[in-house]
Amino acid sequence: MSALITFLGGSLFRMLWGEISHWVTADQDHKQEIERMKLQGELDAAQHERNLSAIKIQADLGVKTIQVQADADLSRIEVSAWAQAVGDVGKQTGIKLVDIWNGFIRPLLATMALVMVVANIVNHGFNLSDWDRELFGAILGIYVADRSLAHRGK
Repeated sequence: MSALITFLGGSLFRMLWGEISHWVTADQDHKQEIERMKLQGELDAAQHERNLSAIKIQADLGVKTIQVQADADLSRIEVSAWAQAVGDVGKQTGIKLVDIWNGFIRPLLATMALVMVVANIVNHGFNLSDWDRELFGAILGIYVADRSLAHRGK
């Protein structure tokens, strides 16, 4: 009988030990799986933040690119308008009265403006400010350079 009790006791002990060790192992696996899922969630959240940041940066760069292109287009339009205006300064319209008026009034206004600018410079003792130099550059560009280029056929 003691052999039977020893046999059953050993079998019972092995059965209980197997179940307990299986339960402890399953509990550890479960805890490890939960910890892995938490870490994976944190990694996914960090990846999501990086993706959002990258998308925002790309959108900002796209907006900046559009702004730079718009500024460049506007500058090209302004330059072509200025070139057209300077080119049209001496053109004849084909209407005799308008051409006579333009031939009379524009030189008269230019002469009056030059007299006022020169009088202002004389009053300040011939000291040219930046504004005076820019004004003289524009005057020379329109009336001197335009006429000399027109005589060359450009």
